[in-house]
Amino acid sequence: MDAFAHTSADDALLDDILRLAFDYFLKEANPANGLVADRTRPGAPASIAATGLALSAYPLGVERGLMSRQAAVQRTLATLRFFLNAPHGPERHATGHRGFYYHFLDMEHGRRVWKCELSTIDTALLIAGVLVAGEYFRADDGAEAEIRALSDALYRRVDWQWAQNGGTTVTHGWRPERGFLRYRWEGYDEALILYVLGLGSPTFPLPPQSYEGWLAGYRWMNVYGHGMAYAGPLFIHQMSHVWIDFRGIRDAFMREHGSDYFENSRRATYVHREYAIRNPRRLRGYHENAWGVTASDGPGPARRMVDGVERRFFSYGSRGAPHGPDDGTLSPWAAAASLPFAPEIVMPALRHFHAIGLKNGNPYGFTASYNPTFAADGEPGWVAPDHVGINQGPIPLMIENHRSDFLWRLMRSCRPIVTGLKRAGFTGGWLDKA
Repeated sequence: MDAFAHTSADDALLDDILRLAFDYFLKEANPANGLVADRTRPGAPASIAATGLALSAYPLGVERGLMSRQAAVQRTLATLRFFLNAPHGPERHATGHRGFYYHFLDMEHGRRVWKCELSTIDTALLIAGVLVAGEYFRADDGAEAEIRALSDALYRRVDWQWAQNGGTTVTHGWRPERGFLRYRWEGYDEALILYVLGLGSPTFPLPPQSYEGWLAGYRWMNVYGHGMAYAGPLFIHQMSHVWIDFRGIRDAFMREHGSDYFENSRRATYVHREYAIRNPRRLRGYHENAWGVTASDGPGPARRMVDGVERRFFSYGSRGAPHGPDDGTLSPWAAAASLPFAPEIVMPALRHFHAIGLKNGNPYGFTASYNPTFAADGEPGWVAPDHVGINQGPIPLMIENHRSDFLWRLMRSCRPIVTGLKRAGFTGGWLDKA
């Protein structure tokens, strides 16, 4: 961990942020099946990625006294039983197929909604949470033994090879109406966790060539004096780190560049702050303690004259820095999830977001995103009306990784993670002893 020392006020603020973010998974879930709502908007479906983050968060809740172990076991069992037993097959209204699951599911009956895709990345985030459950609940009793058995069965069922669709890399997903999506996971992005899990599979493992194909699309760039594997949205530099401790372990690409993914994310965090300081698009409210451009809701689609300049504003989308797109929308959660990488610049940002009232009146902490540029004269700007599950999850988990290495320590003994990293060519650090 970084040697950065928090004040007592900082610790109290982090306690508050963690507790409020965690509450999302207690209250925005269906206890009968464990599904977690994609967002707080009435009628929202479940998100399988948010459900995976919930499974990852329940052990933290137990350790921090935010829920009892019995309650966590019950919620976890409900979730794992649902996914193992829900309708599984090529039918259009199933829950999953070939071990993968549809991106969005109905909160009550758990079937596919909106003709959405069978999502490979969202399934990977779900399975990461499934593995957390199997790793944490190790007590010698029937309920926790069942958690371990269900966790293993769900992981073994994922047919990663099928998701290659005859190619080297993994496709983004599949729809029963049209088959595989044409896009593939190639180049540095949030799919690092997907490839690690796929390579580690004991039943349908991805070949090493699949990871090599993914690495082939990387771009090493120098941004504001920081050499890095580039990706614009901040969440890409965070998501896989929720589960995997990348400090001191390197694959072939990072060995070539004398770095590792943790250091890469540290540099990306500094790039986002520097971008806000430079503020090349002259957007309102950007400064050294107001930054965090990522995938988020936004105030658009709209066009508006702001300070004599016509601005274009987007709805939901993947925003990035420094090369855009950027319409002035900032996401406090994105700064919070970078806490392990650069606490010395993240804590001042969190203090600022707290000081300007972005937690006020919100049941789950900081608003998901806000846009001070989208404002008529005398107005404070746009504030997102929804909290979003996939944004909420990294907040408590990365705060605790910073404080105690909690999830990182747990998953360093997870055999699928260890096997997947080694098959991807990672060496060094804790991995050489695993």
